[in-house]
Amino acid sequence: MSAPLTTSVDAPIVPRPLPTKTFWGRALRHRSFVLGGVLSLLVVASAALSLVWTPWSPYEIDIASKLRPPSAAHWLGTDSFGRDIVSLLLAGARSTILVGIIAVSIGLTFGVCLGLIASAKRGWTEEIIMRFSDFTFAFPAVLSAIMLAAVAGPGMLTSIIAIGIFQIPTLTRLTRGSANAIWAREYVLAARASGKGAFRITIEHVLPNILSILIVQATIQFALAILAEAALSYLGLGTQPPQPSWGRMLNDAQTMLFQSPMLAVYPGAAIAIAVLGLNLLGDGLRDLLDPRLARER
Repeated sequence: MSAPLTTSVDAPIVPRPLPTKTFWGRALRHRSFVLGGVLSLLVVASAALSLVWTPWSPYEIDIASKLRPPSAAHWLGTDSFGRDIVSLLLAGARSTILVGIIAVSIGLTFGVCLGLIASAKRGWTEEIIMRFSDFTFAFPAVLSAIMLAAVAGPGMLTSIIAIGIFQIPTLTRLTRGSANAIWAREYVLAARASGKGAFRITIEHVLPNILSILIVQATIQFALAILAEAALSYLGLGTQPPQPSWGRMLNDAQTMLFQSPMLAVYPGAAIAIAVLGLNLLGDGLRDLLDPRLARER
């Protein structure tokens, strides 16, 4: 005969603290996400501020005040044309973010659609889309911009189209690979057995389950778009004067490296902060949106 069960009434029951399961609760404890978010918000806030205020006009040329050191009037000094550096950095953030947002939107729109179609249709449709993706991937953004500039001339629109086209094959491959994994799941097979068509399954089951992967990749592609925009502007293929751009500021500063090296440091630091912030934000989002890693936190 088994012994009777006994309970101890002397030991107090101490409730365990409930772990924070909300997204923002885990996000605020994630260092990469917080640091990346702060740096990214700093860049976005600079661009938004330039829409309503800059210390000086970024288009105003004052040769008499060129290459002035930092002062109360010009916080970071002036460039070789007498323009205020802070004003140029603020207005350059606006141009950079505009090009990045539109270019990434182009890549997401076409890349996700093509990837989902390739995954849903399979067969010759998938083969044609993937071979087209490989062909497009062979043309980097700089080469595409050179070809477009030869036809339509250099400018912001040229850089947007070139960077957007370069983003499409990467997002197509990612979408197709992630969607193929979802199509093999049991609930998708059950949906097909219940009579749902490929389009409905894609919208209701496939796309929502790969959305977190696409969001993370979008932040990384945004950082790459900022680098590509700066490179194209530096080469004279992107944003044209008098519109300020960080890459254009680097181009103007290269002849003044020995006389005023800080002219190249300021836009270079701005590009580094923007890219670092987006990369850290992407790493943080990857950890937070991954269910396996989320359970460990």
